[in-house]
Amino acid sequence: MTRKLFGTDGVRGVAGEFLTAELALSLGAAATRNTGVERPQVLIVRDTRESGDMLQAALAAGASAAGGDVLLGGVLPTPAAPLLIGRYGFDLAAVISASHNPYRDNGIKFFAGDGYKLSDESELAIERELDAHVPGAPDGAPAIGRVRELRGAPEDYLRELHVRFRDLDLDGVDVLLDCANGATYQVAPEIFRRLGARVSVIADAPDGRNINAGCGSTHVDELARRVLAGGHALGFAFDGDGDRVLAVDRRGAIVDGDELMALATLHLRAGGRLSGNGVAVTVMTNYGFHAAMEREGVQVGTTSVGDRYVLEELRARGWTLGGEQSGHIIDMGFNRTGDGIASALLTLEALGGRDLSERDAMSKLPQRLVNVRVRDRGALEHAHEVGAAVHAAEAELAGRGRVLVRPSGTEPLVRVMVEAPTDEEAEEVCGRLVALVERELG
Repeated sequence: MTRKLFGTDGVRGVAGEFLTAELALSLGAAATRNTGVERPQVLIVRDTRESGDMLQAALAAGASAAGGDVLLGGVLPTPAAPLLIGRYGFDLAAVISASHNPYRDNGIKFFAGDGYKLSDESELAIERELDAHVPGAPDGAPAIGRVRELRGAPEDYLRELHVRFRDLDLDGVDVLLDCANGATYQVAPEIFRRLGARVSVIADAPDGRNINAGCGSTHVDELARRVLAGGHALGFAFDGDGDRVLAVDRRGAIVDGDELMALATLHLRAGGRLSGNGVAVTVMTNYGFHAAMEREGVQVGTTSVGDRYVLEELRARGWTLGGEQSGHIIDMGFNRTGDGIASALLTLEALGGRDLSERDAMSKLPQRLVNVRVRDRGALEHAHEVGAAVHAAEAELAGRGRVLVRPSGTEPLVRVMVEAPTDEEAEEVCGRLVALVERELG
């Protein structure tokens, strides 16, 4: 049986249409009962979307009706949830957020008492309970739990960050932060100031509808323009729920997750903190990263796209660091999910006072990515002519670049990605493959 509600990052959809108060109520009750704890302690945090209050009320009602004591942490980044679980011993945490999506969307994702996101099996158990329309606990109606505010939750999160980066001196560092009008808008500027940085902030005035709107890590061009115009040393752009970050150097160049991971990998290894001497990345990671790690003698594990797959690889190998080109970076030495603020601070720690524009951990290869609309994305598997062309292109670029042609997981698209030593070669090989995919599958 496959999951119908839960995707790769919780239950997500348009608030009030798919993700209704009724569904949130049912999810809260089912997830609370699924803990197997007699009186579970449940944490709820959210981002700044206007639907967050509605969904928080419904989720809390469901959890308390199932016998859970609920504490409301308010607006906090997603990575605060596992840290607060560790601090207070919660049995379950729920984050109400749709990450980098527009404000109309929202989502609910759960963390278990060990600080990790719920397993596929646990999510499936919750869905089965919803399908069965179970009205209460198997042994009768539970005692109704309480719903209270968790006072000082932002300070708890800031304290964890400060303890981890207590030796990082940012005195006088001129940094511009783009908080995406989302969950980082208060805590991100505060921790940078506490560490001594000279902080300027944009997109820090959420109104419930402007989250991710022309700002944040999905619209980092605005940050790049502002860094250049203001003469800042560097900038960081977070996404709506604060689990991703991208950077901009003083010249306005965008620094993606691959480059940030390369910096972090070599820094952690130099300090003896890269367990297993390995790093986990996805199939989208730039070939330049792989070349740099091979040169440095660091193992690389490659997974499907999605932070849950990166995390699975880290846990399976006992490694510390992994992430995605999108800026979702997991440092298991600090947290059990991506943490945009911590990743930004780790970048500055890795630089050790050097300028970001002088980074040299890896050299990115030019990349071309084209999404080709097709009749049936599943037909790619049997498109033998396309497969033969991909193999020929791989042989052509062997040791110099790479080719990736894969179907989208959610849309009728085939993604064609080529990396090569020059822009011209990447463009030529990609164009050739795109034309073939369009002819065979379009």
